[in-house]
Amino acid sequence: MKYFAVFFFTLLSTTISFAQDVESTVPQRVSGYIINDNSKQPLANVNVINTNKVRGAKSDAKGYFEIDVQPNDTIHFSILGFQSLRIRVTNDWIKNKVTRIQLTEKAIALEEVIIAPFNLTGYLEVDSKLIPTKENYRYSISGLTQGYEAGEYSPNAFGKVLGSIFNPADVLYGFFGKNGKELKKLKEMKKDDTIRNLLESKYDRETISVLLGISKDEIPEILQRCNYSDSFIQTANDLQIMDAISGCYEQYKVLKRN
Repeated sequence: MKYFAVFFFTLLSTTISFAQDVESTVPQRVSGYIINDNSKQPLANVNVINTNKVRGAKSDAKGYFEIDVQPNDTIHFSILGFQSLRIRVTNDWIKNKVTRIQLTEKAIALEEVIIAPFNLTGYLEVDSKLIPTKENYRYSISGLTQGYEAGEYSPNAFGKVLGSIFNPADVLYGFFGKNGKELKKLKEMKKDDTIRNLLESKYDRETISVLLGISKDEIPEILQRCNYSDSFIQTANDLQIMDAISGCYEQYKVLKRN
């Protein structure tokens, strides 16, 4: 009887522990209301991203949102004109289901903008020489699915990218080698239409830096090492930047494997 009791309690504790582990890995849904912390008015169209699961949502006209989470996931809130906010998912939030999020408006000082148009003469033959033009070409490498951008903005692209990938001291080599886990999120981003639509309308690189765990200043350097032109880096939206980094990473894996 004594041994049976010990066995019973051991089995019971193991079952409870297993049930808790299973529960902690099953996605759960939490929700909340996002408001302006100054006016207390609801904020619509706030971008809500689970940076761990790479899933996104938006708040509605009442500031309400829902998103799938697990304990200790990080939720990133962002909207133009407000300071971004990151919140860790707690067991209390999961238990209570609903919470209230307050975002603070940014104090933005507008700087003077000077517009300097070209002094055109009206004669096509003359004006065509006054307007600066630079061409960027992309060419392919056998075995890779995506080409490289070259031209006046990015000379010597072929030798540069191979040197970056195979040189252990290079920034690109170090970035791809140390951030494999984060870079795998790029594939997940492509599956979520909410995140893709968000990135397509943004140019501030903030969401990409949060999802990849890097600073915004590192993104231009990474793209330069991948031989994208300054023109592309400055004008591309965040979705194009994400696809560029993703494509470069896939090429890195192919070349590294071979």
